[in-house]
Amino acid sequence: MAEQIKLQARVPVELQGVRLDQAAAQLFPDYSRARLQLWIKSGELLVDGEVKKPREKLLSGEELTISAEVEDQERWQPEDIDLEVVHEDDLLLVINKPAGLVVHPAAGHADGTLLNALLAHSADLASVPRAGIVHRLDKDTSGLMVVAKTLSAQNHLVTQLQARTVSREYEAVVVGAMTGGGTVDAAIGRHPQQRKKMAVVNLGGKEAITHYRLIKRYQHHTHIRCMLETGRTHQIRVHMAHLKHPLIGDPLYAGRPRLPKNADQSLITALRGFGRQALHAKRLSLTHPHSDESMSWESSLPQDMQQLLSVLNEHDRS
Repeated sequence: MAEQIKLQARVPVELQGVRLDQAAAQLFPDYSRARLQLWIKSGELLVDGEVKKPREKLLSGEELTISAEVEDQERWQPEDIDLEVVHEDDLLLVINKPAGLVVHPAAGHADGTLLNALLAHSADLASVPRAGIVHRLDKDTSGLMVVAKTLSAQNHLVTQLQARTVSREYEAVVVGAMTGGGTVDAAIGRHPQQRKKMAVVNLGGKEAITHYRLIKRYQHHTHIRCMLETGRTHQIRVHMAHLKHPLIGDPLYAGRPRLPKNADQSLITALRGFGRQALHAKRLSLTHPHSDESMSWESSLPQDMQQLLSVLNEHDRS
């Protein structure tokens, strides 16, 4: 069922001369500015009972009313797919996504996604845009994701992400022995020739900042921790490839497995058999939308990455 929303608010003197869309964002903070703009344009948000344009300035004293429906995501069907739930309350759901699970339906992945699983887990998520998903992990990246269970929680989390107050830490295993940690501050945009890839670009890219620290250096590989300031598509994968240290197993940015000259059979098998980018979203920290409490969760490395590191350790000792 669609959720019915009926709200009203009086424009205070301090918002005199402010644009309608900006004033609405302050008076109805549980909803995103984009959603409020849509309601203004559709006539679902009225000023003294009249339709106005988003940019029109207010005098103060007007009454803003919202009478709207938030449609269920009917085009997506619930599917009974197992979810590893790390935390759940009335507003938030934190899950540990396995590698291989697509987050959102798209061309080639119309079903069998995390979104389908979320709709089965909680029917109420049908009335939240994108079933509450506010950020994504690539299909073959494992680890922690937060999902909003209400519109207001979703707006709160999006605001935190835009303000860069959500902390996301990843662990990765890269090709090559890195000499130390650092920061990559390099804009990312669509690859000029290969449209499925992203790339560091000089013009037209979006700001992208990744901090990385060494956990352990092996003879020919490095186990690293990455902290994101921004959340661009394939960001860690692109930035590490830009440093000439692509992630082990990355089919898009690493190419064929690079085998060290002194690799024994167990290492060759491990490198050739690692079928995804060695990347795991290990730690997630944010502020709870209702209590303002700082919350943090951590997820153990999945078995395939643990096994990979075990082989690298054995190879270094041999």
